[in-house]
Amino acid sequence: MNEWFVYLIVFLTGGVVCFIGQILIIKTKMTSARILVTFELLGVVLVALGIFDPISSFCKAGINVPIIGFGASLAKGAINAVKSKGVLGIFTGGLEATAGGIAAAVFFAFIFGIIFKAKTKKF
Repeated sequence: MNEWFVYLIVFLTGGVVCFIGQILIIKTKMTSARILVTFELLGVVLVALGIFDPISSFCKAGINVPIIGFGASLAKGAINAVKSKGVLGIFTGGLEATAGGIAAAVFFAFIFGIIFKAKTKKF
């Protein structure tokens, strides 16, 4: 597959995910936190149905980088941990699989919290 075609697919897929999120923000009364959880659960459901990997192999980072990919990583980690550790893996597998991303998010949030001054949003 041509490299530029791959870039186009990734860009369009990520754009569609953001477009859907923006429509949910504008047209519904859902908070951004609920939209975030909805996308994360979508990733979990796609893994549970076994269709995330085929979509991921075609769309690559366009589906893996948004929060949908994080939900899929949580689900894959939990599934693998249940296979190797049993029922306890339900609780530990997702966190083990995503620990690096979570630690990076906390670290960078802390750094940016120090650098920038938070402001209250005015309506």
